[in-house]
Amino acid sequence: MLQKTYIKSRKKCKVKFQVPENQVPTWINIKSLALVGDFNEWDPKANPMKATKKGVFQTIIEIEPGEEIQFRYLANDRHWFNAWEADSYVPNEFGSENCVVRGSKGVE
Repeated sequence: MLQKTYIKSRKKCKVKFQVPENQVPTWINIKSLALVGDFNEWDPKANPMKATKKGVFQTIIEIEPGEEIQFRYLANDRHWFNAWEADSYVPNEFGSENCVVRGSKGVE
């Protein structure tokens, strides 16, 4: 799940990325989950996702309004999967797709 909130004081779009355990592919036993993308140079250590008591992995980043970033989720440093509610998808060089999210000036 993606949640966007525009922060007027900083003129930024806060994006909360959430992955409930029941949306993780069933064949993956998650030990670690990271949000990786072009905004963090695809570094799995830059934006680790923390599990809440309700079993939802989440992290938050800020992007510019109108900015588009590409991202994917990386479980256990080896299993890639997508957010099915992304704004759009683009092919990547590995034969799959990256998710795209766009910064907004309001809740979408």
